[in-house]
Amino acid sequence: QFQLVESGGGLVQSGGSLRLSCRASVDTLDYYAIGWFRQVPGKEREGVSCIGSTEGSTYYADSVKGRFTISRDKAKNTVYLQMNSLGPEDTAVYYCATAWGYYYCLPDEFANWGQGTRVTVSS
Repeated sequence: QFQLVESGGGLVQSGGSLRLSCRASVDTLDYYAIGWFRQVPGKEREGVSCIGSTEGSTYYADSVKGRFTISRDKAKNTVYLQMNSLGPEDTAVYYCATAWGYYYCLPDEFANWGQGTRVTVSS
């Protein structure tokens, strides 16, 4: 396994934006599906958005559709999660993870995880 490092979290006011980054200690992330997940205390980790490897298919949870965008920057070997129109309900620790592929963007489909970055949205 290789390391994944998330960054970009922080405190933002409701309606604001953040861009999360997921970088890896591997030559390329191109062969992996990447998922962004989030978790709040007392709740299960949930899939926010996933992107496939070669075909680049994307998934978004209903709660973030139209507000979040997942993308790859192959030159930087980085996957981003652009989050707009943030609300207090988006407050969580966000994790990125890798898999050879995914069907449902569920945590069980992903084997390699970063340590997470905290996002706090104030009302």
